[in-house]
Amino acid sequence: MTFASLKDFLTRGAACLATGPVALLFVEDPVEIASTVLHHAGLGFREIVVFIPDAVPIPEEIAAAATWIRHDTLAKGAVAAAVNAVIVAAPAKTWIYYGHNAEYLFFPFCESRTVGEMLTFHAEERRDAMLAYVVDLYAPDLGRHPGGVSREEAMLDRSGYYALARPDPETGHPRERQLDFFGGLRWRFEEHVPKARRRIDRIALFRAAKGLTLRDDHTFNVEEYNTYACPWHHNLTAAVVSFRAAKALKANPGSSFDIPTFTWHGSVRFDWTSGQLMDLGLMEPGQWF
Repeated sequence: MTFASLKDFLTRGAACLATGPVALLFVEDPVEIASTVLHHAGLGFREIVVFIPDAVPIPEEIAAAATWIRHDTLAKGAVAAAVNAVIVAAPAKTWIYYGHNAEYLFFPFCESRTVGEMLTFHAEERRDAMLAYVVDLYAPDLGRHPGGVSREEAMLDRSGYYALARPDPETGHPRERQLDFFGGLRWRFEEHVPKARRRIDRIALFRAAKGLTLRDDHTFNVEEYNTYACPWHHNLTAAVVSFRAAKALKANPGSSFDIPTFTWHGSVRFDWTSGQLMDLGLMEPGQWF
């Protein structure tokens, strides 16, 4: 089903949010829309809601696989505003994921376990949110793939990731169990990336709650949601493998001509498995085996 606007969806279609987990996908361009929807459908999301600009056509082959909402996803603050509207409309404790086209969620053992099973375990550990690292993917040959995207030959960085303490703006002291994570293309080409967009941490999975608000920097107004683990042991984390940075760096004239290749000595072929991401330390299985 397609809705003319977010308001139209909240008026007539919000009932589809009643049973989670729900995936919210924000389309920015026509790149890899179908593969993004099909990937998340394969993970076991009960409902997939796609926000898509008027100028981008809905791929016919997957039109029935999701709920579609016409929405200006490129407007300032559009993603956070839409996510917050869904939080208000969804029943409390509904699990929600949000990401973009050409981004693919992975979690430990996702080849054999559904996202619902994983989140049930996570909730049993008294966690209402899950940290994800946004791992940049890129094409190895920009001559053949000038847009920076190739699922068949996707590369990622196996090294170069680091974390810094996240200071509380009021006290200046580091916040407990919160870190700012960096790496990937945003680190290697940071001169082309605004400072506010260099972090690769995102609370991509979370439970709806009364008064909960997503901020534009991918953090929530409830600080416990922004933590990477509970106080007593390590928790599950996820990864969002993403062509979004590669697309932006090649689409922007200010950076496109300065970047002849994305590959470097730390590049490795992505094999599209959760095992590789765990081996590289890019997500954590916690106590889940």
